[in-house]
Amino acid sequence: MQWQLIGFATISAVLVAVSWRSLRRPRSHGFPRLFAWECIAALFLLVVPDWWREPLAWHQLVSWVLMTLSIIPAVWGFVLLARSGRQVPGRRAADPALLPFEATSRLVTTGIYRYIRHPLYSSLLLLTWGIFFTRPTWAGALLALAATGFLIWTARADEAECRVVFGEEYDRYLRTTRRFIPFIL
Repeated sequence: MQWQLIGFATISAVLVAVSWRSLRRPRSHGFPRLFAWECIAALFLLVVPDWWREPLAWHQLVSWVLMTLSIIPAVWGFVLLARSGRQVPGRRAADPALLPFEATSRLVTTGIYRYIRHPLYSSLLLLTWGIFFTRPTWAGALLALAATGFLIWTARADEAECRVVFGEEYDRYLRTTRRFIPFIL
């Protein structure tokens, strides 16, 4: 248990350092995202001692499917942001809380973004629930639900920011896509 606390403190320090600017702006999407990451880290540290126990149990199989699936929207989303988002220095400098890959000056609506607005958050949701199913417990369920809530808050805050930056183009995009799961949610 002591190594888990040390691990959580270390991970938290890194997350706070990366998210420092967002902490001063509670309305930015980076603020709730930090807490989502904290919940995911705590969940991981909770289940890691049992990671390989019962590797063929149903919940372990569900876990591996979800965690493996989480790679697809993450990689696809990052690649499209880098290729199509056009990170123009200074273009979105008005929001210093943005991480470099987020500072796009062009709305990305192709590839996975054609179907869902938040593939990176979808990836984190899949990862969260994949980690949870490694060893389902009540404490793990609370952490996974908290992470889910923080990711929904993050997505809503991100959408509000994108409306300001992209205007009517983003409003049209909202009407034609889902938030996390294509054609469903």
